[in-house]
Amino acid sequence: MLASGSLICLSCLETTHSCVMNLHKRNLAAMSTRQLLARRRALAARIGDVEQVLAGSLVEQTRRCGKPGCRCADGQPHGPYAYFSPRPKGRGRLKYVPAALTDLVRRHLRRQEEIDAALGEISAINAELLARRELS
Repeated sequence: MLASGSLICLSCLETTHSCVMNLHKRNLAAMSTRQLLARRRALAARIGDVEQVLAGSLVEQTRRCGKPGCRCADGQPHGPYAYFSPRPKGRGRLKYVPAALTDLVRRHLRRQEEIDAALGEISAINAELLARRELS
């Protein structure tokens, strides 16, 4: 089962972080320097606008209000409500996300994951170029 927010690389059906760090890393050695540089340029261009990113995670929680006689006192809590955590896996101080902004926050989080994956692959390419003494 995938962790919440994990992406799958469609070319190798692995999670993006393991895909970049394992499978594609092995394939980099088989690529020419020219191909590596072209791939790096394409990845850098794909990163594009970085203003709409958000690092962290979105957590849904239910709440109990504590009022006697409320439905939550009988085991039916209020919610679920969305909260943003600036750290992965929902750790850290949570900030309430209004329902109207939940989809926007999800898109920003997804964008951050895409950028992280592209940067991971760029880093792997640079490591291969360094090993060849051709890093520029």
